[in-house]
Amino acid sequence: MLKNTIQRIDRAFILFEDWSLLISVCIALTVAMANVLLRKLTNEVNLYWSDEVVRKTIYFSTYVGCIVAVRGRSLIRIDALPQMVPGFKKPLAMFAHLVTLIFAGAMIYLGWLMTVMMFQDEYARTVSLQIPEWIFYAVLPMMGVMMFFRTLLIMVEDWKEGAGN
Repeated sequence: MLKNTIQRIDRAFILFEDWSLLISVCIALTVAMANVLLRKLTNEVNLYWSDEVVRKTIYFSTYVGCIVAVRGRSLIRIDALPQMVPGFKKPLAMFAHLVTLIFAGAMIYLGWLMTVMMFQDEYARTVSLQIPEWIFYAVLPMMGVMMFFRTLLIMVEDWKEGAGN
């Protein structure tokens, strides 16, 4: 039962990660391209808010990309030492996972504090579109929780299989 629940959560995370990245990149490309075309073809029309949209979607996709990097085992790690001394492979992998858990915990804690601070500030809004900033800061604790969960899953896999890649 616990295994099925974890698999459902994992599939939901995969769905969220993949689709949110696709949608955010499509939004950024569409808005940037529309602004460039309007500027070049008309010399008068400019989407003053396009830079803000592109900046916020890049911000979002960067943090969601961290979760995908954990899922794909693509984070930076010490690679030469375990190849030279195979006995260090499992301890170094676990050390890398612990550092990732600490980072994820910091993102949860600090991201939550920053989100609450922005939520309490009624004037904290984006410049052009006047969207409340707390919405963008809420990505940080969400990313931390998802990263923590993914890292725990990978740690369990590594522990069972022997240090993984």
